Amino acid sequence: MGKVTNTAIIAAIKRSKESDVIVLDYLEELAFLAKTAGIETKKMVVQAMDRPNAKHFLGKGKLESVAEYAKSNDIDHLIFDDELSPSQLSNIEKVVKIKVLDRSDLILLIFKMRAKTAQAKLQVELAQMQYTLPRLKRMWTHLERQRGGTSTRGGAGEKEIETDRRNIRKRIGQHKQKLEALDSQSQLRRKKRSDYIRVALVGYTNVGKTTIMNLLSKSEQVAADKLFATLDTTVRKMVLDRTPFLLSDTVGFIRKLPHHLIESFKTTLAEAKEADILIHVVDCSHEQFEEQIKVVKGTLKELGVQAARNILVFNKIDAYYSKQRKEFDPFFEKKQLEEVFSQWSKQYEEKVMFISATEKENINKLREYLLKWVKELYQIKYPYKTDFF
Repeated sequence: MGKVTNTAIIAAIKRSKESDVIVLDYLEELAFLAKTAGIETKKMVVQAMDRPNAKHFLGKGKLESVAEYAKSNDIDHLIFDDELSPSQLSNIEKVVKIKVLDRSDLILLIFKMRAKTAQAKLQVELAQMQYTLPRLKRMWTHLERQRGGTSTRGGAGEKEIETDRRNIRKRIGQHKQKLEALDSQSQLRRKKRSDYIRVALVGYTNVGKTTIMNLLSKSEQVAADKLFATLDTTVRKMVLDRTPFLLSDTVGFIRKLPHHLIESFKTTLAEAKEADILIHVVDCSHEQFEEQIKVVKGTLKELGVQAARNILVFNKIDAYYSKQRKEFDPFFEKKQLEEVFSQWSKQYEEKVMFISATEKENINKLREYLLKWVKELYQIKYPYKTDFF
């Protein structure tokens, strides 16, 4: 009987400035990405070095030991936490003789699996082609250098790669035109809703945005314990205390998100860019939540997203409490949470709230604060809509 599950060894380098805890967290996130793509991680490999080996990323000896383990344990993938150059990819595959992926490959694969609508599919395909095109160029430069520069001009390899490049450029142009058309349709829809205050949920992937969306809007979006469960922006009209506004849930962010993927999803993230209020959701039970906050804020800045009001919502306080008691202090009491949360609140400029979406704790407080801000913004932006307040 053949093997059913795809398996992988995941690999990373540990730079001198990085702690063991951070590197382990990076690898666990990579393993979660692999799991989301249907690949089970069997082994984690870390090599201490400040820069990747130019030829094999890892040291040759380390890579050979990885190849031995893969062969002995019937492993079919080797996944790296950084981006590989085309020459590194080729050299590594020659040694390990199994499928090699880098982090960008894996994220693009997941986005392709998750894409359901025509727009999401076009966006992912565009990102994949934009990611592939410069790699083809680098592959050709590497090939030309191997064969002696201009001596191969006009050869079969050059013609094949030039044909690939022309085809990819043509398809990139076609995809951009289709996305522009879809964007025009989206702009028309947003224009029709322009008199409403807009609220957008943003955050790192898998922090509970969709669950909060469900609670606030009573919708039934998929809320799965998987990365990138939501790709398409979902917009719901909400009414609190006879006050209507629009609430949107957006794709989650992640560190080292491929640049072309960010570019391709700018249309999808337009709802966040035009939002009056941003609800930035954080998983406070995650050890690296502060880094995740920085990743999200950095990505939002890159996208030019800047709202009039911002709420930083620390979700999963129930999981944080359980983790403290289980892993650090069995006598940790709930009353101590207030002290911890108070310290966290002082670190950030925006309004900070603490909730548990799964336990529905403090959800009413979030609704109340949201309603207060929505009413205030109506008075500022649309003073003629006196029927809303």
